[in-house]
Amino acid sequence: MKMQAEVIREGELEKRSDSLFQLWKKKLVVLTKDSLSLFPDGHKRAKGKELGFGSILKVDCVERTGKYIYFTIVTKDRKEIDFRCPDQSCWNASITMALIDFQNKRAIQDFKSRQEMEQAAGSQERRLARAP
Repeated sequence: MKMQAEVIREGELEKRSDSLFQLWKKKLVVLTKDSLSLFPDGHKRAKGKELGFGSILKVDCVERTGKYIYFTIVTKDRKEIDFRCPDQSCWNASITMALIDFQNKRAIQDFKSRQEMEQAAGSQERRLARAP
């Protein structure tokens, strides 16, 4: 059973469709410390799409017009997903900060794991050096 992640922010964003006409569609968005979930038609009842931060490379191409802020989420497989939000909502900043926090925590975990592996290898070498 999957535990519910703590919600950092919830609200509405517009996502550009992948179709030929590239229409903007409103999505209910739930931001947690690990992912960004998109729900069609503003309902969490429907099956949503989850973008885990492990698969996101960066938030890019921030552009501000009079009414909207446009930004792109770039995935590790180089897929680009375009969003826009009302100018004062700062969704791009919320997503960027959550992504940076996730990446920093992952980097610390990786560093600690490497240190533990190096220490274990070092103690094994010392034991082998003392063996007759």
